[in-house]
Amino acid sequence: MSRKNQFLTIGQFAALHGINKKTLMWYDEIGLFGPASVNPENGYRCYNYHQSPLLETILLLRELEVPISVIQDFMKNRSAENLKDLLEEKIADLDLKITHLQAVRETLCTHRQNMAALLTMDLSEISVIEKRERCLITVDITKDTTFEEEVELITAETEKYHLGRLHHATYGSMISVSSLLDGNFVDYSRLFIEIPLLTYQKGLHMSPSGKYLRAFHMGDLDRMPKRYEEILAFAEKHNLTLHGFSYEMGINEDVIDRIEDYIVQIEIPVLG
Repeated sequence: MSRKNQFLTIGQFAALHGINKKTLMWYDEIGLFGPASVNPENGYRCYNYHQSPLLETILLLRELEVPISVIQDFMKNRSAENLKDLLEEKIADLDLKITHLQAVRETLCTHRQNMAALLTMDLSEISVIEKRERCLITVDITKDTTFEEEVELITAETEKYHLGRLHHATYGSMISVSSLLDGNFVDYSRLFIEIPLLTYQKGLHMSPSGKYLRAFHMGDLDRMPKRYEEILAFAEKHNLTLHGFSYEMGINEDVIDRIEDYIVQIEIPVLG
């Protein structure tokens, strides 16, 4: 006789599947999964190796957070079709969780990069960097848009894209290069929201891949025009043609208490 036909004690069967024997006792009590036989003399539960696949299915569904009641219904109506439907539903749930976790990881990596940069950055430096293409949600603003209206616009967009928490995204403002070249250094026309892993959809703004001029500004935002003058002078000196928009983003709100310590990162696409 094959050893697989021999009975296992509840302790042996529980150990085989990496669970507590109390779990098997509970499954038996609620009629979800019972032993192959019960010793009539001592009431000991005995399990057969061939019950393993069914128990593993139950454990998998539990790991996927399928409610006990749903598993009980499945056990009463076991079929390939029912299991396929149940697993398809859970796969869809997992895909959403994976996407969410990937987005959270992207956000954490961005914060970590910002914190690392804070420890070593030279705020006076202007440099040229490479950036990948980004997909941004934008809202239009004018110089007359109030802060309260900006908050309402941002809130409406975050709800539209089902953004659960504000820290799941990066926020900033945009000013066109044409405005900068005309000397209009406060002519902000858009706010942007960058959600990690967001794919392009009609109406979204694409920040191009390629070279960007990067600079930083700390402190009073009233002195931002002077910083832009320095940036434009740097671009002219190095024969750099700026285009599109300047993207401004605060990078140290998490670790400061005074507005005087606020650092804005400025990135502007460079042609060629």
